[in-house]
Amino acid sequence: MPRRSVRRLAAVALALPMALLPATGASAAPPPDKAQVLSAWTQASASSYRAWYAARQNQAAWRAYAFDWSTDYCSGSPDNPLGFPFTYACARHDFGYRNYKEAGTFPAVKQRLDNAFHADMKRVCATYPGTTRTSCDRTAWMYYQAVVLFGSAAAPGAPAVA
Repeated sequence: MPRRSVRRLAAVALALPMALLPATGASAAPPPDKAQVLSAWTQASASSYRAWYAARQNQAAWRAYAFDWSTDYCSGSPDNPLGFPFTYACARHDFGYRNYKEAGTFPAVKQRLDNAFHADMKRVCATYPGTTRTSCDRTAWMYYQAVVLFGSAAAPGAPAVA
């Protein structure tokens, strides 16, 4: 290997651990604001779900943001219809509804929250084979349609559906 390439490789190898260390002092980035965190935790992706779930398991670390973690899970519907565990999909849906209502921006994000709810349930369904998966997908679709049609009325502080 040429001497120049070895030096370049050595410089990269030494710099990499430094880049992985948390920033300190005046150069430290400020923590994300509440709206950024809320948005990151309420997307339809599996990574968004995993981040929300990890935070839910360690709510104390997020106390400064004053999130509303309360949930009634799947409201008046079964949390595990036909044995399909939709409990956490419902809890994350509640999290989005409650916190965006508190922020006053719920109408602008309702469709995204409902789509994320459906994506969460479909990921549950993807763990089942064949006709069981089909049954799960149909149940998820019914739950999704219910929140699309009636979700605003179920959210705390929501106006009554006309």
